[in-house]
Amino acid sequence: MDRDSEHVVHVPAGPVTLEGNLSLPPDARGLVLFAHGSGSSRHSPRNRYVAGRLNEANLATFLVDLLTAEEERIDQVTAELRFNIGLLADRLVGVTDWLGASPDTSGLRLGYFGASTGAGAALVAAAERPDQAAAVVSRGGRPDLAALALPRVRAPTLLVVGGADTQVIALNRSALAALRSEKELAIVPGATHLFEEPGALDEVADLATQWFLRHLISDRSASTP
Repeated sequence: MDRDSEHVVHVPAGPVTLEGNLSLPPDARGLVLFAHGSGSSRHSPRNRYVAGRLNEANLATFLVDLLTAEEERIDQVTAELRFNIGLLADRLVGVTDWLGASPDTSGLRLGYFGASTGAGAALVAAAERPDQAAAVVSRGGRPDLAALALPRVRAPTLLVVGGADTQVIALNRSALAALRSEKELAIVPGATHLFEEPGALDEVADLATQWFLRHLISDRSASTP
């Protein structure tokens, strides 16, 4: 996976500064912002793998830590901040606004890729920024945590769940019923919550790539040689 175009950036989000890895292919035709899940970070090997696959499809990616280093240390002990969907969504909105104002990324349509609790934060952010969020993909996510925000989401939303992750399947079906946008539930047969089975994460990456290419590339950019 070529990471030559990846660099670390610092993003102001309210009273804190967040750190993230931006990968910007030369011919990027869309941008995917990752929202990580419970106890994870921008260094998650699963999300980095999916991001690499998106880069290969000429989609830029931004893997950002929504908690500061000090907050991460607190959360490792208390596990309280990883479920603070309001806080995580506010940080995600701040990053979204920053990307929309940055010369390097302002011209790219934006999608969210949320994992676990990060999916709930991504859907709340999509509801808060309906003119900026063009697509959402959830991997083994908790979209139900977006609660009352779900009917306000306008972005086409794909929920991907492992076939053996039965409790999370039920939560995703509930969230799917509440969504009013274009929506789809994809179940990866035999996969558990972390998609560690052979080929499972490849299936996630394929589904995500197809969804983002479909919804992030405008008619104008799609016709550009």
